Amino acid sequence: MKDGFIKVASATPAIRVADCAYNASEIIRQARQAAEKGAQLVVFPELCLTGYTCGDLFLHETLLRGALDALGTVCAQTTDLNAALVVGLPFAFGGKLYNCAAVVCAGRIAGLVPKQNVPNYAEFYEARHFAPGVGLEPAPAKACGQDTVFGTGLLFQCPELPALTLGVEICEDLWVPDAPSAALAQMGATVIANPSASDEVVGKAAYRRDLVRGQSARLLCAYVYADAGFGESTQDLVFAGHNLIAENGALLTESRRFESGLCYADVDLGRLVHERRRMNTFETMEAPYVAELRLEPLEDDLADRYVPATPFVPTDKGALEERCQEILTMQATGLATRLRHARCKDAVIGLSGGLDSTLALVVTVHAFDMLGLDRSGILAVTMPCFGTTARTKGNAEKLAEAYGATLRVVDIKAAVDQHFADIGHAKDDLNVTFENGQARMRTLVLMDLANEVGGLVVGTGDLSELALGWATYNGDHMSMYGVNASIPKTLVRYLTAFEASRSGDGLREILLDVLGTPVSPELLPPKDGEIAQKTEELVGPYELHDFYLYYMLRWGYSPRKVFRVAQKAFAGQYDGATIKKWLVTFLRRFFSQQFKRSCLPDGPKVGTVTLSPRGDWRMPSDAVSALWLAEAEAL
Repeated sequence: MKDGFIKVASATPAIRVADCAYNASEIIRQARQAAEKGAQLVVFPELCLTGYTCGDLFLHETLLRGALDALGTVCAQTTDLNAALVVGLPFAFGGKLYNCAAVVCAGRIAGLVPKQNVPNYAEFYEARHFAPGVGLEPAPAKACGQDTVFGTGLLFQCPELPALTLGVEICEDLWVPDAPSAALAQMGATVIANPSASDEVVGKAAYRRDLVRGQSARLLCAYVYADAGFGESTQDLVFAGHNLIAENGALLTESRRFESGLCYADVDLGRLVHERRRMNTFETMEAPYVAELRLEPLEDDLADRYVPATPFVPTDKGALEERCQEILTMQATGLATRLRHARCKDAVIGLSGGLDSTLALVVTVHAFDMLGLDRSGILAVTMPCFGTTARTKGNAEKLAEAYGATLRVVDIKAAVDQHFADIGHAKDDLNVTFENGQARMRTLVLMDLANEVGGLVVGTGDLSELALGWATYNGDHMSMYGVNASIPKTLVRYLTAFEASRSGDGLREILLDVLGTPVSPELLPPKDGEIAQKTEELVGPYELHDFYLYYMLRWGYSPRKVFRVAQKAFAGQYDGATIKKWLVTFLRRFFSQQFKRSCLPDGPKVGTVTLSPRGDWRMPSDAVSALWLAEAEAL
């Protein structure tokens, strides 16, 4: 396990009912197959050594001895595997018979966990054979000639993999209101294994999937669900082998039903540990017994983990459209509420013809429509200066007209020239003063026009710019309400595209041209009429910076871990040197530019990552980046 990742597997062997020796051989075969692929936890179905559908044969000593012999065989033939196995079998203890899961590692039985909730309704009649394992304190036990422990509340930890703590519940345990996994997670289990034999009926797969996903979300854990399948008796039931692996509410993988085999996932245990530390409502308790697992860390390849290159943007088209609609509504609702509170019927926007200001205009239009206000109360101000191109100025004018806003053109060249003369700045010196003087003049114009009409200045800057500090302090950095404050640049693009997709032909063409325009502050003179200052050539690709931002802030990834997952996400698009270069830039700028974020205007939070100093991100402006930069530069 490196950087908190571990490969896990959910297995469905093709079994034979009551043929314990055969079943053991299939379990061993799949265990070896999984271990060869790097899986360090392999979960098998409930009662898989005997078969779940043995009926009254469970009361026969012959079957119980056969199950223990088969478990002994599994132990003996997996001593060389660097993996923990969870295997189901019937086990007699204290004069009663229990439906158990044995946790086997390096040939040793680390513990036996009994099923607590034994179903006896509809097609289930487990109470005929098994006692419920409720409230059984961990106690010494003998199995296969080994000293082990039997009882509920057992946890299994690996000293070499400190983020791995395993808890086990069995099938029906998940389906009850007070699932044992809740207490196991509070005791520290980061992974819950569920050996199951859930028969298939119409509609049950979706419900099962929701249960597993939901439990992993509530418990901030990884949940590995292994289901019985081919070979179980079909006398009255059919088993589909529906295996599922989820992590904190996300389904990482699931098997095709009605097939045997293995499915894998690379689980991020470090992310789970971080999230539990972050959420102070996740209460902990002491475990009654912790057994040791003997595992050695592996250099995993993350082959079974999907890492999206745009974590802020859903990959499913339907989900993306739903997300875009939801976000636009949230932004517009935030602005509408502020306008109503301030009793404003007018809003002022600096409309450049670029992406951010276009989205801000779209949001303002929706807010005005919510309030039933005339769109003419939106004062769209375009302020051409030294770097403005005909393309962006033209798009700004067309957008204002298409949306029914009031257009105001304020050429600020003369005002900026006068300002430069006042402070003694040479006009041909294209330094930071040359750039920022224009940005601050635009903000001055907007603020004064807002006073003139009794309106509110709507900010246009986005989350990515705030993270990088790519904003002029008290220039485009400032407004009276920043509608894009928690929208990263990658998402700004999709929101604008979504608006275009549902607009009429004329407006759609304008929005598409805005999308096709290079991102630029347009503060330096154009070359041959084209934009000369392209932001991504200066600070790096926004898709990389948004990726860094998401994983560093949302999940607390170290620079090394960010770099590693970025290599997977952007394989074939950016090489390691490029990813490292812009990661160093991101870290340097993120730390040095906090002072701009410490005094941000109000704006709505719409996602899990924001930089509001009043909400999700509190960081001193003089925090030192040395630790993070040292790790990044050493990559």
